[in-house]
Amino acid sequence: MSNTIDRRMRLSVAFAPQASATSREHTIAEMRWFPVQEPVSGSRYSFLRVKTRSGLTGWGECAEAVERAAKALEKEWLGRSATLYAAIHRSSPLAGALDMALLDIVGKSCRAPVYRVLGGPTRHKVRAFTDSNAAAFSAAGIALPKPASRNQGKAYENQVLALVKELPEDRDFVLSGSGSLTAGDAASVARAVEGLHPLWFDEPCSVANAETVRKVSGETVTPLGFGREITDAGVFQMLLREGLIDVVRPDIAHWGISGARQIATLAEAYYVAIAPHHDGGPVATAAALHLAASVPNFFIQHVPLPADPKDREMRAAIVSGGLETPRDGFLELPTGPGLGIQVNEAALEKYHAA
Repeated sequence: MSNTIDRRMRLSVAFAPQASATSREHTIAEMRWFPVQEPVSGSRYSFLRVKTRSGLTGWGECAEAVERAAKALEKEWLGRSATLYAAIHRSSPLAGALDMALLDIVGKSCRAPVYRVLGGPTRHKVRAFTDSNAAAFSAAGIALPKPASRNQGKAYENQVLALVKELPEDRDFVLSGSGSLTAGDAASVARAVEGLHPLWFDEPCSVANAETVRKVSGETVTPLGFGREITDAGVFQMLLREGLIDVVRPDIAHWGISGARQIATLAEAYYVAIAPHHDGGPVATAAALHLAASVPNFFIQHVPLPADPKDREMRAAIVSGGLETPRDGFLELPTGPGLGIQVNEAALEKYHAA
């Protein structure tokens, strides 16, 4: 016993100086937020830049950085080590952005892409879809028409089927309900598209009531996906345990890479795939690619490319290099250290949101 204790003491003494030096080297010295707005669509999101005393810079992204939450996060993290990304408290709405930025720094310090730091790659390219019938993507997202009233009936089903049939026959699709349908309408639409084999029916109804989801799930074989509004891992666990979900969709901006990986691990035990929800900017796209390459049960990644060329020009100006341009339906993995991207700060100032 004494030999074991002596050995542990020698090891602790040997490694302590190295750990302390590493911690000091990557101490967070500065955090700055860059809110931007797409010129035509009006979509807003915020980028986070974190700098360490050693000169490393990490980037993250969230939906929108409220000043009060941003100041609270800065107060908590200035002076702490960037290697402590696992200690980020998920209660902050900005936790996902900080997680991306810290992992970007960790990857750069290791001179390796984030997915390699996390044990990947589990794949060498990432299948993607977008909300348009773009030829470069092998799948498309189809938003359901907004219901005029409850219990739409056959006319509404025919309206949905007409939208689906506009796609080329070889194009896969995801049907998005945005949680807007009643259980009866959601179940009837799901049954109507069964024979057309959607990848999944996304958010057909609210997850606030498990019985509502159970009704939809019990009346169709169409796969169901939920997650864009879920901020509690326990809700994912409930849906998985009850067999009510076929695709988990944690929001990448809220959960970050680490949080979404935890949801993916939870889903893997139930043989369920992950297709992260993403409706933000190109930094979150980069984070989503690293997530895809670091988990085994990844399915497909949504890329929220706006319809207007001016908005796409903005995204390409912020992060260049064809990050969001697929080849044969797949996006390439970033190969540089960290997130593997260069952020153009001049473009962030140009598209600054007032």
